[in-house]
Formats: sequence, structure tokens, C-alpha cells
Amino acid sequence: MSVILNEEEAKALLKKVLSYSKADECEVNLLGETRGNLRYARNEVSTSGALTNQNLQVQSSFGKKVGVATIDEFDDASIEKVVRRSEELARLAPENPEYVGILGPQEYIKSNGYFESTANVSPDTRAEAVYKSLVLTREQKLVAAGFLEDQKGYNAMMNSKGLFAYYKSTNVNFSLTVRTEDSTGSGYVIKGFSDVNKLDTVAATKIAIQKSLGSKDAKALEPGKYTVILEPTAAVVLLENIYFDMDARSADEGRSSFSKAGGKTKLGEKVVDERVTFYSDPTHPELPAAAWSGDGQAQKKMFWIEKGVVKNLSYSRYWAEKKGVKPVPSPNNMIMEGGTATLDEMIKSTKKGILVTKLWYIRTVDPQTLLLTGLTRDGTFLIEDGKIKYPIKNFRFNESPLIMLNNLETLGKPERVVSTESNQNYMVPPMKIREFTFSSLSDAV
Repeated sequence: MSVILNEEEAKALLKKVLSYSKADECEVNLLGETRGNLRYARNEVSTSGALTNQNLQVQSSFGKKVGVATIDEFDDASIEKVVRRSEELARLAPENPEYVGILGPQEYIKSNGYFESTANVSPDTRAEAVYKSLVLTREQKLVAAGFLEDQKGYNAMMNSKGLFAYYKSTNVNFSLTVRTEDSTGSGYVIKGFSDVNKLDTVAATKIAIQKSLGSKDAKALEPGKYTVILEPTAAVVLLENIYFDMDARSADEGRSSFSKAGGKTKLGEKVVDERVTFYSDPTHPELPAAAWSGDGQAQKKMFWIEKGVVKNLSYSRYWAEKKGVKPVPSPNNMIMEGGTATLDEMIKSTKKGILVTKLWYIRTVDPQTLLLTGLTRDGTFLIEDGKIKYPIKNFRFNESPLIMLNNLETLGKPERVVSTESNQNYMVPPMKIREFTFSSLSDAV
């Protein structure tokens, strides 16, 4: 059997699984994927790998007693065995007071995240893309380490109430670190797309080379509050902490930055600059996603923060029922609207500031203000009178993305970017921020 089933094949298999069920309710999740990768270091390919994965998960329930079992063999005997196992586990389990039962049939909007170009990537395709990158770093006697990975796969689910959902997708990610031979300069780039035809490893490599050469012989600058220009790769690792925090239950229970005293939330309140809008949309052409959530709820275009105001928080079906509101599933993608400024225009408009190309090792200091700490890396530069003056040593920062978005000066054009912390893809603009707090120096390159 093929690893990647089409919609009709997936539906037929799921119906077969459900035919064995004797539980009050049964939900089956199915996935199949293939991945290929090429890893290199010190300008030489080190590994070429491939992964094939098939997985079937069966959830059976008797009342509020729930059991889950998984298997990766799809013959009839194995399928019946995994259904029986999930039922045995359900009977042994204590009641789950938050179990709300399965959904009936849903209507889903159409989203397309599957591209034949990416699905057809071969080891030769990867080798050619990486070779084009390596030629550039070898020519300039720089040291490159990178990773190229492509994926194609599908997810499907069906339950005993007649719900069925299916989504097929592709993705390719390319990341590269380029260092000078003496390791005093370092540049980084990461790109992610659904369609491999949009990946240009030559253009990406040139960016990393430029930052590597430009970051040599960095000078120390005093920590303090500075105007900063955050490239999307730097901004996204801060912004995604806002996205992860937008859960209504956490806010209601006083555990998040969207909590208010007295058990209330900040729904309907202005929390950031009015130029800030976050929304999710499964049909976004640059960032397509499944039109259904993990429990089968339909996803649609949803504004989370609109013109600085909190419009929605995610409500699980249990918490929505408890609060007497409609459930709102967590989003499958997130897009931040931006402006029209280019990075060069932002630099030219800056009298004194710092260009940050990457942030890493992000950790939470205070969840209620969303205060985060971390380090700059792979190219940090002083800007004076609208020009990059020289590279500077790295900083540790202490900053809340919510405070940061209240100190917004300029937004650029959003682009698809991969978070180096979570490996998730988002649409994020470059941004210029005033009074960004750098707390100490870091000797790392």
C-alpha cells in the first residue's frame, strides 16, 4: 500500500477501521508521510537521509472513559487488534471529566498545500540545490553547515458520527550557517515553502555569506535600550510566544499575558499598536494549512488581534461549554499584517540603532507579562545615520513582545519565515522597534 493515500483510499481505510468498533464512540486518525534530507558541515555533505512513516490512531470511549491505541501496520488483523486494544484501555481508564464527545459531520473550506514540484523532489534534486550553495561558500573560503529537508504527506480522520476530514501537504525547509575560517564572523539564513520552486538556495546563501563577512571583528557596545530593526527570522521567535499564549482557559485562570485581575481576560481590549493585526487563514496562498483542527472542528479565516485589539482567544470545546460560549479551535497558521517599507528603507531612516538578524535560546522570564530573554546571534550590526557602520558583539535581551509591539515604529512587507525555536512556518514582516532592552553582552559569535 502506498504511504500517501488519496482522499478516497483514506476514507475506505478509515471506514474499515470503524467497522470493527464496539465502543459508544470511536474516532480514528490516520497519517502518512515521506521525508528526505541532506545535511552538510565544513563544506562537505555528511548525511543523506529518508524517512517513511505511517500511523493509525484509534480513540474509543464508553461514556467518559477513553482509551487510545496506535499502530503502523494496516492489515485486517492488525487493525482489529488496535481497535480492541483501545477499547480495553477505555474500560480500564478512569472517567475523564473534561471529555465532551466526538463531533458530527462538518463543512470545511478548501485549502491547497500540496505541490507536485515538492512531492517529486529526489536525492538528485537535493544534491543539486546544495551543490549550488556549496560552490559559493567554497569559492570565498568560508565554512558552511546546512540542512535541506522536504516532506510530503497527508492527515485524515473519521469518527462513528460520520465526520470525515482529509488534508494533503508538502513542505521544504532550507537552513544555512556560514562562518569565516577564523570563526569571527557568522551569518545565517532559513527559508521555508510549500512549493520547492520558490526555494532559491543561491540567493539564500548569498545572504548568509554577506552577513558572515560583514560580522567579522565585532566591537563591543554598551547594553541598554536601543532602536532595533528585527529581520523576520529574529522577530518570529518573539511573536510566536504571543500566539502560543492566546488560550482562553489559561487567560481565565490567570496564567497568561491575556489574563486580568478577577478572573477576566483581555478580550476586546487594545493590547498593542493599532498597526498590529494577526489572523489565521487555511487558504492563505503563501502559508496554506489544513482547514480542520485536531478534534475535527472547522477552521476558517479568524482575526486574533485586529488593529491592536484582542478579537479572539482559542476555546476548547470543554472550556467553551463551561463558559457558555462557542468553541474556537487553535489556529493552524498565523499571519501578521505589515506595511510596505523595505529593510533598506528602515535602515536609511534610522539615526542610531541595531540591526538584529537572528535571536535564539528564547526562555520565559515572566509568563504574565510575557517577558522573554535570549541572545542575538549570527550577525548583529550598529546603524548610524542611515547606514550600517560596523558589526557589534552579541547581546542578551530581556523584552516582552507585547511591550515591543507597543513601541512599534515601522512595519515592512510580510514574508514566510521558519521559527528556529519551534520549526513552525509563519508570515511575519521585518519591524523597527524603539527602546528594545539589551541587558548584557555575550561573547558568542
